[in-house]
Amino acid sequence: MGSTFAEKALARAAGLSSVVAGQVVDAKPDVALSHDNTAPIARIFRAIGLEKVAIPDRMCVTLDHAVPPPTPKHAQNHVEVRAFVKEQGIQNFFEVGRGICHQVLSEEALVLPGQLILGADSHTTHYGWLGAFGAGVGRTEMAAIWATGELWLRIPESMKVVVTGRLGRGVTAKDLCLHLIGLLGADGGLYQSIEFHGPAIATLPLHERMVIPNMMAEFGAKNAYLPPDEAVFNYLAERRERRAPLAVSDWQSAVSSQRAVIQEMALYPDHDARYASTHIFNADNIELKIACPHTVDNVRPLREVAGTSIQQAFLGTCTNGRLEDLAAAAEIVQGKRVAAGTRLLVIPASAEVYLDALKAGYVQTLLEAGAVFGTPGCGPCMGVHMGVPGSGEACISTANRNFKGRMGQPDAEIYLASPAVVAASAVKGVIADPREIE
Repeated sequence: MGSTFAEKALARAAGLSSVVAGQVVDAKPDVALSHDNTAPIARIFRAIGLEKVAIPDRMCVTLDHAVPPPTPKHAQNHVEVRAFVKEQGIQNFFEVGRGICHQVLSEEALVLPGQLILGADSHTTHYGWLGAFGAGVGRTEMAAIWATGELWLRIPESMKVVVTGRLGRGVTAKDLCLHLIGLLGADGGLYQSIEFHGPAIATLPLHERMVIPNMMAEFGAKNAYLPPDEAVFNYLAERRERRAPLAVSDWQSAVSSQRAVIQEMALYPDHDARYASTHIFNADNIELKIACPHTVDNVRPLREVAGTSIQQAFLGTCTNGRLEDLAAAAEIVQGKRVAAGTRLLVIPASAEVYLDALKAGYVQTLLEAGAVFGTPGCGPCMGVHMGVPGSGEACISTANRNFKGRMGQPDAEIYLASPAVVAASAVKGVIADPREIE
């Protein structure tokens, strides 16, 4: 019997020739991620009598969840994070404004195919778009990783999701994910490794692939995986070469060398791997979807909720805050205005995205339509910063969670949708189909 991706990746991380689902191993992550929660983790670390982390070279720290700090408490937290990073000699530290951790680490090519990344953030599943094993862990677990360089993990069962056909006009990876979660439930993939296969997945552009493993955190998944291909290898090779300390005379040759190394690291499931379940979806049949309050699996076709009044539209987050997402929104609002009584909040996922959107003219288009821009970061997604809705208001968002109080206001309703739907809804003041906007 062959091995799944999860079995291969965790066997590699544990230094074993093979493992099987259900087995417990001591795995050494290639990357250990934390963000604004670094200071609380450091307090746990010191409470057990430790002073120096064991793996500063494998740690990545970002300030992204409440940036710039909205309160003195948040500001003091950032002070403590900076002091800890300096004290421990952590080189991969990204300051306020650089962007959301998952977007930044992807842009910096700090995670490679086949690697294990454990993060003190539930959406660390994100790195499956690179063909890596990404999983979220708690603060105590992260403190243990800092102390020992490893963590015990149970090998997850694997679910195989095959997507045939091709997504239709205006239908995105976000709709695909909501379709899946709506059918199988928010706990349908609980502690499973979700493998995505099929022609509809292989033909997705990179920015769309990033959405899928990110959203699988809302499916209860331990990790998610998309098979890496030449597009992924090229993306990583070019970015790693940009980070090289010395300029090279032959750029293409240097990138080719990087690509060969990266491709060699990639892991793929065996054709006879054993899966707990297999699900086949025809992308041709997937409609525009909306996750309605107050659960991510309360999914309905957009046509059934079109016309629902909204007061805020939010474009951003680690799920849908990339350049192409801003481009889709700019195309919708071009020459139009955000509806009276409605506000459109835009927060690019990173400084790189923001700068590229400025150069492309998307920022100007969105501002002229009445959008408000925030500092690259998580913004109001978790309800502590810039964009909290009012009592009784409805917000349509490109984020990944919509449980009651998620955005900081228990008496608000949160709808989840794709970037184009969010932009169209901002223009109309009601949930709207972007394909019907002239």
